[in-house]
Amino acid sequence: VQLQASGGGLVQAGGSLKLSCEGSGFIWDDYVVGWFRQAPEKVRDRISCVISSDGDTHCEDSVKGRFAISRDNAKKTVYLKMANLKPEDTAVYYCNFKRWGAYAIDVWGKGTEVTVSS
Repeated sequence: VQLQASGGGLVQAGGSLKLSCEGSGFIWDDYVVGWFRQAPEKVRDRISCVISSDGDTHCEDSVKGRFAISRDNAKKTVYLKMANLKPEDTAVYYCNFKRWGAYAIDVWGKGTEVTVSS
């Protein structure tokens, strides 16, 4: 059971990045996947964007219009496309796969670091 986050890097303010979160070892269905971020010296409790297996999405106000979350169920992958990045977006980004009910599962991927220079 594994989630692999990738795509982070160093980018100048105003630039773009696309993060990927690929799952393996578990059924990729009936889920909610969220991208969280942990800024330096802060706790990891900010939800950037989430998406359900049905395709419903939600992003927090601070990233609406700049971040977009999408999925490819065939590839067991969720993406976070980030545009017009700001220095305050600098953080380690984590993805989380969650399913409730009889086949409940809660998997976190290792983070991918995003650094936005001014």
